[in-house]
Amino acid sequence: MLAILAITTPIFLLIGIGYMARWSGVIQREQLQGVGIFVLYCALPALVIRALTQQPLGEIFQPRYLMAYGLGSIAVLGAGLILCLKLQRQPLNASAMQALGMAASNSGFVGYPVAAMVIGSPAAVLLALNMLVENLLVIPAALILAEMGNQQGSNVWHTLRQTAQNLAKNPILIGLTIGIVIASTGIVIPPPIDKAIHMLAEAAGPAALFVIGGSLFGLRAQGMMRDVGQIVVGKLLIHPLAILVAFLLMPDIEPLYMAGALLFAASPMISIYPLFGQRYHLGDVTATAMLVATVASFFTLSLLIWLMTLGGLLAF
Repeated sequence: MLAILAITTPIFLLIGIGYMARWSGVIQREQLQGVGIFVLYCALPALVIRALTQQPLGEIFQPRYLMAYGLGSIAVLGAGLILCLKLQRQPLNASAMQALGMAASNSGFVGYPVAAMVIGSPAAVLLALNMLVENLLVIPAALILAEMGNQQGSNVWHTLRQTAQNLAKNPILIGLTIGIVIASTGIVIPPPIDKAIHMLAEAAGPAALFVIGGSLFGLRAQGMMRDVGQIVVGKLLIHPLAILVAFLLMPDIEPLYMAGALLFAASPMISIYPLFGQRYHLGDVTATAMLVATVASFFTLSLLIWLMTLGGLLAF
């Protein structure tokens, strides 16, 4: 167990440093946003490009992995919708936002740093694969449903078009496209550019964790117990369980890839989740859920790593 805590504790110490930097006034909100922009638009795309160009594309592209992770995530999204929309009679936009919090992981800012320390270099490949599932499937589906709820089902084609335009500007997807083009055409990256990409990629994990910690400053976990509780349980427990079932049903999946998928799935929700929530009048619920899930994930991720070690998926 001490070996597991040696992995997870530095990650959450970096989150704590980000929080303390905001609390002490060393860094202001606007400056923290600048670090976040650097991570989102520079470091993470570089990480994805490096992951896609370090080995043959055929070895990176894993259809069975994409199918298993996609099916597990969509199953959780659907279950969250049924719970909120049908059983609790919440509006469609609120139901879609709560379901999104259960099904979309913070793969870049939390999942990757954790997975990189546990499984090593394959974590970057899994990051690219998970980003495909999240950015092309889970997030668009939830946003389209939420927008349909806002518009009471009208102008669906406009919603689809607007979502597609937003996806085309997504820096992670741009990095994915560049990486796939380079890997599939055999283009040789000049050494100075390759070195710059490598340096940016190395900065992604620590900077992302710092941003997460700073973003948690000022959030208050009060009230809204039912909604926050079910989002957090859905994200930290139900999502990894659904991914586990999906991977067990999928043949010929490498155990290391299954372990990595579980670590990504057990991470808190995407960092921009509260921004989505604000658009649909759920800013307080989504921000509080992210705070609670991030704090709780220290314990749940440590427990998951311990269980995977007992089960033989990981070795320390």
